[in-house]
Amino acid sequence: MKRLVPLAACFIAVLLISSPSAQAEEAKIVLRLADSFPASGHYFSEPGAKYFMEAVQKATNGQVEFQHYPAEQLGKAKDLPALTRSGVVDIGSVMPSYAAEKMPLSAVGELPGIFNSSCEGTLAFWKLARDGVLAQKEFQPNGLRVLFALVAAPYQVLMRQKIETVKNLEGKKIRALGSAVDLAMRQLKATPIRMSAPEIYESLSRGTIDGTVISYVAAMSYDLGPLARSVTTGQGFGSAVLTYSISETRWKGLPPNVQEAMLKAGDEATRRSCERMDKDTDTDLARLQKLGIAAVTFSPDEQQELVKLFANVGTAWGEELDRRGKPGSEVLKAYQDAVRNVRNGQP
Repeated sequence: MKRLVPLAACFIAVLLISSPSAQAEEAKIVLRLADSFPASGHYFSEPGAKYFMEAVQKATNGQVEFQHYPAEQLGKAKDLPALTRSGVVDIGSVMPSYAAEKMPLSAVGELPGIFNSSCEGTLAFWKLARDGVLAQKEFQPNGLRVLFALVAAPYQVLMRQKIETVKNLEGKKIRALGSAVDLAMRQLKATPIRMSAPEIYESLSRGTIDGTVISYVAAMSYDLGPLARSVTTGQGFGSAVLTYSISETRWKGLPPNVQEAMLKAGDEATRRSCERMDKDTDTDLARLQKLGIAAVTFSPDEQQELVKLFANVGTAWGEELDRRGKPGSEVLKAYQDAVRNVRNGQP
């Protein structure tokens, strides 16, 4: 009998090691991560996607491996949300503005004049998209889960022409990312033109557009400096919401240890990305100025007018979504509250 006890214990241990749950934990997982950003040097893919992949691979002891497809190799930026939902891509750079009909509420992070830095906008959006109202009423209904996110530093206007006042923007064709920035440009009597970031360089060089709303960091990433003569400072003409997301179906198929590793890495990638962007903002403005681009600061009166205009844009955005049966005003208030909490150092 004494000899049977250790034998039985060994037998049970073998069964546990070879059980389906244990095998699932240890099985090699290869994930396709695709985005629309340049292969190197992009302000989000470097501190965000690259960090996320390395952190997850390390945390799972190599159980998870990634195949990275940058620069629209697996699909155009506008198609990546659908490719992620369908499983053609495991993790994709999902920019809600490229899927505005299906994801209109996320444009709250693109509204002008709400936050003063990338981290203010990002951490507020992250709270709502991870487990708040945006997760419940936007991403989950679309079959997506946000793994990490970035809201770009407040956008400025980069122009091919020299400008000095807000009035100089009237009648100009300006690339806008989505509905929120569209509204702001129309209020300024400019003509918003929708296009993805990789298309801006060619459009500026050909004169198809006169300018673009963009962050300094993105302007450097896409090498727009040589095409411009002026850029605004101290404003917030909107922003861009960028996420890397996974389909809920693919997420639920991952073992618990991998999910846990992704949640931790995603939170860290979100914070690293916005901190990096805020740090680089002043540096990249200086780099643009060295290229001969004039930095334009509007007069105090014009700045006050823009504050009023941007507040009206947010209200109009929320009310328009309300009329469509979407909780636009609710999401706007939730985002404003979240930004205020971040600004005040509250969780």
